[in-house]
Amino acid sequence: MNDLAARVLGVRGGFGGLDPDGGLAAGLRTWVDSGIECHGEVVCWRPVPAHADDAPGQAFDPTGWECSQTSFHLEDFVPVETTYAEGPIISVDAQRTLLRQGIALAREVGRLAGDLDTPIPLRCVIATNETNGTFRFHRIRPEESWLVDDLDSYDGDCVVAIDFPAIRPPQSPPAAAQPSW
Repeated sequence: MNDLAARVLGVRGGFGGLDPDGGLAAGLRTWVDSGIECHGEVVCWRPVPAHADDAPGQAFDPTGWECSQTSFHLEDFVPVETTYAEGPIISVDAQRTLLRQGIALAREVGRLAGDLDTPIPLRCVIATNETNGTFRFHRIRPEESWLVDDLDSYDGDCVVAIDFPAIRPPQSPPAAAQPSW
């Protein structure tokens, strides 16, 4: 999380206030209820788009393809007040709401990634600024990065990246040795 997001969310004193009031917005719950799916090299929302068969295509690496395909504007699904002058203006309070909703959605998507037949490592990226809030996710690949290492270099944007490791279900303990008499 960059410093601006930490200030807007007020996490310097701990993470206790990150859960959104009233839980996950109904519009975001629809995304969770649809689920995610791995299709070849890529992971995306269900239903899987037809062009996933050709992913990542010639224009992107798999991470870029996923970020493009899983991205949406949070304010389209979370009711926040905006004002319009020459475009939308989203207040700091509204950005805080979008970040909190995005983090709650990320936790749900991380759970979905762990519930896949073969769990995958996943990164969720939430970003807000005075004009919009975005959510996207991609599989974590050591050789590819969609974000720059220094999240504070995103001037004017509150950025939160949450990584979920591939969590394997617990292994059953080996069967006890049977006596051989």
